[in-house]
Amino acid sequence: MVYDRNGAFLTQIGARDAARIDYGYWPLREIPPRVALATLALEDRRFASHMGVDARALLRAAWRNLVGRKRREGASTIAMQVARMQNPAPRSFAAKITEAATGIALVARHGRQAVLAHYLRLAPYGNGSHGIAHAARFYFDKPVADLSLAEIALLAAIPQSPGRMNLFRESGLVLARARAARALAYLSREALVEPAQIALATQQLASLRPVGAARRPDALHLSLRYEALAREGLIAPASPHDPRIGATIDLSLQDKLAHLARRYLSLWRTAGARQVALMVVERGAGAVLADIGSSDYRDWRDGAIDFTRALRSPGSTLKPFVYALAFERGVLEPTDLLADVPEGASGVNNADGAFLGPMLPRQALANSRNVPATNLMRRVGLEANFQFLHDLGLHDLEAPAESFGLAMAIGALPTRLEHLMRAYGALAEDGVLSDLLFAKEQRRRRSIRVMSSDTARLVTSMLADPLARLPSFPRYGPLEYPFAVAVKTGTSQAYRDAWTIAYSRKAIVGVWIGRGDAGAMNRLSGAASSARLAHAALTLIHGAKAGEIEAESFPPPQGRVPVEMCLAGGRSDGRCGETLVEWVRPQMAPPARSAMDVAVRPAPPDETVELAITTPEHKTHVWRNPELPPELNRLALRASAPGSVEQILWMVDGRPFRLADANEPVYWPMLPGTHRIQARLPLRPGASRIVEVTIE
Repeated sequence: MVYDRNGAFLTQIGARDAARIDYGYWPLREIPPRVALATLALEDRRFASHMGVDARALLRAAWRNLVGRKRREGASTIAMQVARMQNPAPRSFAAKITEAATGIALVARHGRQAVLAHYLRLAPYGNGSHGIAHAARFYFDKPVADLSLAEIALLAAIPQSPGRMNLFRESGLVLARARAARALAYLSREALVEPAQIALATQQLASLRPVGAARRPDALHLSLRYEALAREGLIAPASPHDPRIGATIDLSLQDKLAHLARRYLSLWRTAGARQVALMVVERGAGAVLADIGSSDYRDWRDGAIDFTRALRSPGSTLKPFVYALAFERGVLEPTDLLADVPEGASGVNNADGAFLGPMLPRQALANSRNVPATNLMRRVGLEANFQFLHDLGLHDLEAPAESFGLAMAIGALPTRLEHLMRAYGALAEDGVLSDLLFAKEQRRRRSIRVMSSDTARLVTSMLADPLARLPSFPRYGPLEYPFAVAVKTGTSQAYRDAWTIAYSRKAIVGVWIGRGDAGAMNRLSGAASSARLAHAALTLIHGAKAGEIEAESFPPPQGRVPVEMCLAGGRSDGRCGETLVEWVRPQMAPPARSAMDVAVRPAPPDETVELAITTPEHKTHVWRNPELPPELNRLALRASAPGSVEQILWMVDGRPFRLADANEPVYWPMLPGTHRIQARLPLRPGASRIVEVTIE
């Protein structure tokens, strides 16, 4: 049986054949006395006085069968039933003689207690359950030692006819209760159990039903994954006396994310999206917290496909590893320039059909430009990149690298979501690659270093830089979070696959959107679809609230210093225009480059900046003019800030409203109600006090 990290039942793994599922035989460390009493009360009342065959019971059964009772009696003892369960055979007089002889031999050789223990290990309890230890977990989710007398009596009733006494059917439950009541009556009549316990058990039995009937979660792909892990020998119970597996999955989170995925998928069905897959991995441990293979396993078109394990085109999600290998080989430095120009593009175009000119690696990766990535792969070498992606576990192909060509960088090399999650884990964990962990008892290969900590942190800083994504990805869209997140999207050719992998200090989230038939979607990119779902999932995991911004960041590359890069010529007054902060080695501060007129200056240390809203005042009441058009009913927002502050982010009711120059007034269209307005510094700590304004 598999339980989630909080002890909730997840699934159980059994041997399958064409007719049934068998969940194996759980060992029983010792026989609880009340289990023995209830079992013998129904199956073999003279167990202690015969040597494996009850002659009196045989004679009585023969007589009753002879005089024509409708129901045939077998008079099988516990020992004879063990003999039959170990060597099943058609019911016949010869088979009965064999069972009797074997039963006598079993008792003579092993003793009564050993035979009873073996019976309680083998006895069928219905629905594929064998043995009282498994049945206790299966029906009541507790160890056999913790069963109440009523539960023991109900289970003891089943082995006589497991099909008729199916506890998951109302008719079977009624029959089992009636037989259990006979066991309690016998125990009371023979004074084997105290009267108070019999009375309590009788009262409980009237309403007793199993807890397992509705326990299985709607996560069939997840159940099949654990079955596959068990078949491959990767997970096994730690103790033979407690055959339970502790999954890393959080079923509560899994359920919330499954509903979230279905809700977001419904927004894109009109654009041709049919399926979604989502995985969440805990940072540090590599433990899988959620594993959603499709929107609905029962979807007749392609729901039964587990898209976390399906080979798909990864789009641009492999680009970070192209840059990582270039940094590792010393082919690329953060201050180098990469050309995003038609010349030398080898027929490769960018997704937007445009070229942005010379740009830093940080910009090229964050903007997901195709031309710089393919040119970089050419410089490092096809074979080297192909082998590096293999070392990361992204493929196990034996084809030559030339068969994929430079298009490997933009989606030609198929991979799986689960493999992407593992590879991005190496970026998140300072260059150390580890297997995903699905259970505490799972056997994992040794973690290996696939890149330096310096490279992993450098690439992470690029994927987490909102300013570096401009102009391809706008600010405050689904790629930007109120806490530090490194994020990469991908879109395959003809919009067949939309990907997003995002990781924070807590978790890695991977999302795939697409179709089971590999059909094209209607211009549904990763940034427009899967990124929104990943944003919602990671925000849920962090428990972030609207308007909250966490002042956290990823650890910088050790031994590097931040340098502010002034791009694109600056202003006419000689001051920097657009800037990016890059991490460079102290001895490698770059000279000016004519291609971009790059200047460098050390980034200023963090400082406390005081902001104050000058207009409107706190607790202001404003009445709108009903005679004016709505666009003219505006409220001017102004703030005072030190001269070092160039931009202010205006927040209204916890949501970003406008990013503006510090000395620029902003006009907010007034809406009825009470509103909370705040001025903040973008991307670093610093905020004004909140001003409340009531609009009438």
